[in-house]
Amino acid sequence: MIITKTPYRISFFGGGSDYPNWFNKFSGQVLSTTINKHIYITCRFLPKFFKHKYRIVWSKIENVKNINQIQHESVKGLLKYYKINNGVEIHYDGDLPARSGMGSSSCFTVGLMKAINSLNNKNVSNLELAKKAIFFEQRVMKETVGSQDQVSASIGGFNKILFKKNKILIKNIKKIKNIKKLEKNLLLIYTGINRTAHKIASTYASKLSNDKKEYILKICDHVSEGEKLLNAGHIDDFGKLLNKAWYLKKKLSSSISNSKIDELYDLAIRYGALGGKLLGAGGGGFLLLYMPNKFRKRFFKDNRTLIDIPFNFTNEGAQVIFKDLNR
Repeated sequence: MIITKTPYRISFFGGGSDYPNWFNKFSGQVLSTTINKHIYITCRFLPKFFKHKYRIVWSKIENVKNINQIQHESVKGLLKYYKINNGVEIHYDGDLPARSGMGSSSCFTVGLMKAINSLNNKNVSNLELAKKAIFFEQRVMKETVGSQDQVSASIGGFNKILFKKNKILIKNIKKIKNIKKLEKNLLLIYTGINRTAHKIASTYASKLSNDKKEYILKICDHVSEGEKLLNAGHIDDFGKLLNKAWYLKKKLSSSISNSKIDELYDLAIRYGALGGKLLGAGGGGFLLLYMPNKFRKRFFKDNRTLIDIPFNFTNEGAQVIFKDLNR
């Protein structure tokens, strides 16, 4: 039996420039961090005496005899990708909802890949794991997804990630002045809207290097600017930059936001937030807000129905937390 633990991520700046149709022509970069919320995957080979060959436990419980009967598309795809002929049992649990902008799809892919490799006693570096996850999602599953989530989930930490044709460079930002202030002033608000990232991304991804080139170049500039602000300890200015980046990102597609999200964002600004953004491709999920701590109490007192998820930054990427091949 193998159990893996893989972190969700928060992406601050650069989203959109991590799509291959952009960085294969130009360079891309993102600024992101992993947090102490995780996906857990339990995986083991099944004894042959069960009537079913595959047992997949997620929001559904699947007990099937044939791999093509598996409804979870990523599980089915990965088992075929790794040519797993033995019966397997896979359990999935997450600290946060799926389809919420936290990189959960790639987090799942990375975590299950890590589990399958460990189950087969194969050691794969976390950077190689990230590259394989990118290949699987983009080339095998043919999903319109970026490349940052797989890297964040695999490597972990607060990073500036650069994307070039056939190359990924990772710069860990180890010393951030006033990092505790940044953690304290960030809010993670659940909008209650679930969406599929690749469907939202498909509304603008193909246009990035043409119609949207001007916007993506500015989005990339925000990464460098954000890094400088962090290094200088100008945390409030970092929050204000999130505001500029959010309004710029909304220009990529009308599907990125909607009236409910705009109303919630504007409400937070009136209560003292300096900036924020929807995480992930947009369309719903979690809204990240930078709100100085002194305004938080009144904000939640007056808006009691809002769901805030406390979190901290973490440096750990995907890892095996339990391994016993005799179970």
